[in-house]
Amino acid sequence: MQLYSFKISTIWKRSYKGVEWKPCVNMSTGVLPESNGFIFIEANGGLNQQRTSICNAVAVAGYLNATLVIPNFHYHSIWKDPSKFGDIYDEEYFIDTLANDVRVVDTVPEYLMERFDYNLTNVYNFRVKAWAPTSYYRDSVLPKLLEEKVIRISPFANRLSFDAPRAVQRFRCLANNVALQFSKPILTQGETLVNKMKGLSANNAGKYVSVHLRFEEDMVAFSCCVFDGGDQEKQDMIAARERGWKGKFTKPGRVIRPGANRLNGKCPLTPLEVGLMLRGMGFNKSTYIFLAAGPIYSANRTMAPLLEMFPNLQTKEMLASEEDLAPFKNFSSRMAAIDYTVCLHSEVFVTTQGGNFPHFLMGHRRYLFGGHSKTIRPDKRKLAVLFDNPKLGWKSFKRQMLSMRSHSDSKGFELKRSSDSIYIFPCPDCMCRKNKTTASAT
Repeated sequence: MQLYSFKISTIWKRSYKGVEWKPCVNMSTGVLPESNGFIFIEANGGLNQQRTSICNAVAVAGYLNATLVIPNFHYHSIWKDPSKFGDIYDEEYFIDTLANDVRVVDTVPEYLMERFDYNLTNVYNFRVKAWAPTSYYRDSVLPKLLEEKVIRISPFANRLSFDAPRAVQRFRCLANNVALQFSKPILTQGETLVNKMKGLSANNAGKYVSVHLRFEEDMVAFSCCVFDGGDQEKQDMIAARERGWKGKFTKPGRVIRPGANRLNGKCPLTPLEVGLMLRGMGFNKSTYIFLAAGPIYSANRTMAPLLEMFPNLQTKEMLASEEDLAPFKNFSSRMAAIDYTVCLHSEVFVTTQGGNFPHFLMGHRRYLFGGHSKTIRPDKRKLAVLFDNPKLGWKSFKRQMLSMRSHSDSKGFELKRSSDSIYIFPCPDCMCRKNKTTASAT
């Protein structure tokens, strides 16, 4: 019996001008010169915004020949996760991997802290503008570092331009693709779930689809879009906005236009819309899907149609026991790291909303899969028009979805432009050409 209307392994057909890419990150072997001082940064945001901060901090420390202190994770009222660096990442591996390129220590030495009454808040803090060029760090930060021997940069997310010299990009590549590994408990749990998904999809050579669904209450509320929950949804969203962003959406003159938001592709896809899109793209009821998501808004109601279309859909909560997830349950970043691991190793990754999670995954998958992201990125503006057209038949809708899927394939290989994120586009800074063939893109 044929379980799939097509083989998942046949989705990706494009190549980059007949060239395959491979990981290509050079690591130093020599001895580092004497350090210019210590840099302490505070990483804010969720899992992958913190990852941006860590990698950029490594790049800045390497560029300034400074010693990086293990970053502190800022506790955020939205994420509500008190995890430390070592709870999310393998700290020892991180320090050892970078040893010949960037010095990393877990604390500022006592002889320096004594000068500041053992209080880091007394250390000089730079308020760096977003996307600052490397010249700013050379001309403004380095002199103060040489003078003080220890400085703080807080907050630090997105405080380094993506348009940086090749030497700086090398540090980013090394941190993101080599040095940062999840902590052993997260890695073990994640790999266990990957193996379970491969086992369940054994009839398709262990290949499965992962979907990042952003339909949590805070996402729905922040989008200012209207779905089909009626008065109850309206009241829930008003309360959620006030809880998370006090007064932001009720300022005088603030006008919320849900219809315009939807037409502009700003609304998160509902579980129903995701199901229709995937069925239109050729995935059928036998497809095994791993769903990466937080608590879905009004899940009993909103998830029902997606589960009916894809009864083999799995989540980490369905694959693992409560006991297995207990060490991670109350920590949003640790749970997100498990989702990240299972999505990373899927044959197809489907992103339904922008953000750091899918962006890092796309780049990481490019790094692992020869330069191709193997990611479906739907055009939400186009989807809004199609979903809202009552005259559109299934055949026409399916034709549009297959075209959208093919477009994602054609965009799988993309080279980084100067202003692009190296974490989304690792070619060519973090990768090099593996071979040249006479084959052309199909």
